[in-house]
Amino acid sequence: MEVLFALFEIGLALFFLSLLFIPMEKVFPAQKGQKVFRKHWAVDLSFFLGQYLLWHGLVSYALGGFEEQLQQVFPISIQQAVASQPMYLQVVEVILFSDLLIYWGHRFQHNNNFLWRFHKVHHSAEKLDWLAAHREHPLDTVYTVGLINLPAMIMGFPLETIAVVIFFRGIWAIYIHSNVRLPIGPLKYIIGSPELHHWHHDLERDRGNYANLSPLMDIMFGTYICPDHEPEAFGIKEETFGKSYVEQLLQPIVPDKHWQKVKSKFPQSPLQRTADNSGNNR
Repeated sequence: MEVLFALFEIGLALFFLSLLFIPMEKVFPAQKGQKVFRKHWAVDLSFFLGQYLLWHGLVSYALGGFEEQLQQVFPISIQQAVASQPMYLQVVEVILFSDLLIYWGHRFQHNNNFLWRFHKVHHSAEKLDWLAAHREHPLDTVYTVGLINLPAMIMGFPLETIAVVIFFRGIWAIYIHSNVRLPIGPLKYIIGSPELHHWHHDLERDRGNYANLSPLMDIMFGTYICPDHEPEAFGIKEETFGKSYVEQLLQPIVPDKHWQKVKSKFPQSPLQRTADNSGNNR
């Protein structure tokens, strides 16, 4: 019964997100003519299903253990002082500190070769849309979600009490990856948008735009970039990096000298070959 309920939830989430983003991508396309079932769509669908079916529990477990450790390190007086502030001020503090942490944490992912091994899974998407937003290695997710929620944990917020903020961040993360170009004028200096984040996914590993909800951190630290057109290409320059779901899960954790031997045991699935061939000319 639990499995059936989980499958129902996944199907509902897929339906809701499709209903929300696909029409938007058709009406305000960043890349005109891009198909819903474009090249490598099955890989991104696998990451979507994997997140909900397999890795959500891993991330939640890791966060729970991390939160317990933090409670032993930071005195209760800090949490009490935070709790004495007005709720709106607490929320603003959580968002600002979270954006600051994720900015530097994200920038470090691009500058540190070990972290890049996992983060480049996300950047390997050669086509961006709402589904590609889910292409993320589970260990990379633990790192990112941990940083995003670290201020709330330190300040004593149970994650359940900021569920709305967490949900909004999740939807916004999908939106900024979507195949949408909907310029927002001067607001682009205050709040993130697809036109900003698409440039973060440019082929150049250190292109910029590392911030989360707001680009203010990029503006402050000199990594803001927003030309008036889309990048020529998305993805990564490492041509030897695997393209299938299984390869992208395993390659980051397998030493390079052993990868070819491991790779030979995981041939591309018929579903993936069919999906990729159907998208080659789209």
